[in-house]
Amino acid sequence: MRIVLAGASGTIGTPLVRRLVDAGHQVVGITRTEANAARLAGAGVRPVVADVLDRDRLLAAVDDLRADAVVHELTALRRPPVRHADMTATNVLRTTGTANLLAVARAVGAQRFVVQSMVLGYGYRDHGDRTLTEDDPFGGPEPGAAGRHLAAMRSAEEQVCGATDLAGVALRYGLFYGADPSTRAIAGMLRRRRFPVPRSGGGLVNLVLIDDAAAATVAALERGRPGAAYNVVDGAPVRWGDWLDEMAAVIGAPRPPRVPGGLLRVVPYAHRMLSTSMRVDNARAREELGWRPTAPDHRAGLRGLAGVLR
Repeated sequence: MRIVLAGASGTIGTPLVRRLVDAGHQVVGITRTEANAARLAGAGVRPVVADVLDRDRLLAAVDDLRADAVVHELTALRRPPVRHADMTATNVLRTTGTANLLAVARAVGAQRFVVQSMVLGYGYRDHGDRTLTEDDPFGGPEPGAAGRHLAAMRSAEEQVCGATDLAGVALRYGLFYGADPSTRAIAGMLRRRRFPVPRSGGGLVNLVLIDDAAAATVAALERGRPGAAYNVVDGAPVRWGDWLDEMAAVIGAPRPPRVPGGLLRVVPYAHRMLSTSMRVDNARAREELGWRPTAPDHRAGLRGLAGVLR
């Protein structure tokens, strides 16, 4: 296939490019900078320099292209978000950016579209002991800033999976970790004891190793069911405190400090993340995509990253 990949130089885009090229696919990578374009060209990608939020120039940049599929992996996150405002630009990429990339898909004659989503779309709250599947409500209304994040995720999925002229698939990723800037930033915060954890240990977080997420994305491109959403998580939810304790041990950092949960309200988005708790099922991705995470839980994943994160 020839695939247009938006976010080709990003956290998941980098390993995804490698997997797509190794699988024999031709990749066209959309990036905003000439520096990233040069890097993509060196990886065997045809770069297109364009801003996905500038619809007219974006469509002009792909005017001579034909492709079979478009993949939307764009976010505006360069470090772990701690305030709700840190998510604003990513929300726009999920709403307006998705609409513009759907226009690209139609312009290049693509028949498939895969969009990045997140399991947080099930809601920033404690979901109790119930295991969530793709059939559970997604992107429902919530008050305040969290509601805006949920609405953006819902918009991206509805635009793509509701398209009648494209085979649209949404991937609800867990929290990424790997050899990426965000994980390195968390490791740096742990070394400086600047990642406090609620005394309760926080909620249950659903993780996925970035390379495993990239493998699921290739599988969704090749075998994803039109209109379907897939949970892409390792299937072993863990409390924030336990995950961060394990990362600290792996990199030789001190155990993160425990504080009263209310103290974390000074960083509202981080507080909401740490208090959100859910158990997410990955059976559909395993059964329909034939996907199996190489890191079945956070311990296996972090052990494999020990050399990189140290």
